[in-house]
Amino acid sequence: MSLLVWLIIIAVFFILSGIKVVNQYERGVVLTLGKFTGIRQPGLRIVVPIFQTIRKVDVRSTPIDVARQEIITRDNVTVNVDAVVYFRVVDAEKAVLETVNYTYATSQFAQAALRDVTGNADLDELLSKRDQISKQIKEIVDEETDAWGIDVENVKIQSIELPQDMKRAMARQAEAEREKRAKIIVAEGEQLSATKLGEAADIIAAHPIALQLRNLQVLNDIAAEKNSTIVFPSAFLDTVSSVKEFMAKEKA
Repeated sequence: MSLLVWLIIIAVFFILSGIKVVNQYERGVVLTLGKFTGIRQPGLRIVVPIFQTIRKVDVRSTPIDVARQEIITRDNVTVNVDAVVYFRVVDAEKAVLETVNYTYATSQFAQAALRDVTGNADLDELLSKRDQISKQIKEIVDEETDAWGIDVENVKIQSIELPQDMKRAMARQAEAEREKRAKIIVAEGEQLSATKLGEAADIIAAHPIALQLRNLQVLNDIAAEKNSTIVFPSAFLDTVSSVKEFMAKEKA
């Protein structure tokens, strides 16, 4: 092959190596002789080979898992806590120039913030105020990663693992609490029942015939079953006599 052909091949290879495609979800950071010279937007972009390099940065929302951390709470309970962080690159220049690996750096800082915030909370606060603690972690990480062009969108505590003896203690506490509520409900029912019985006693004292009519109603309920032998007490005759006297007075 002639020298001219070789020169043409080298020129074509040189031109093709300078053609880059930046996807819609990316931004291209261009360095010229090692110095930042601009951001390339999505589309077909051309850089000068040898003299220029381009590094593509993903600007989509990215989730990262925060490794499980062994935490000692403020009330000296050892728990294992893990979380997930959602972040997005908002400044591709800072993400490339200010840190070696912005994803790893954000993950490590989130671990430190998770240990600090959860370590300053009691166990009850950690279990009942999970959203508030997640919000505190987000604010801390977001403030520190702003220098790297990172926007922390959300932080969520995924799981809190308790020691087995603590789980058993909490189960006993919950059972005792349910028994307490049950006893209170029974006591309130007895109080209400006693009040109603007192009111009924006052009515019966004012109208003795009411007790006799109640006796007759009980006998009627028993007779409806047709499978019981009813023994009339001697007081039943008094009941019948009282009812007759009452009816006679009503007619008079």
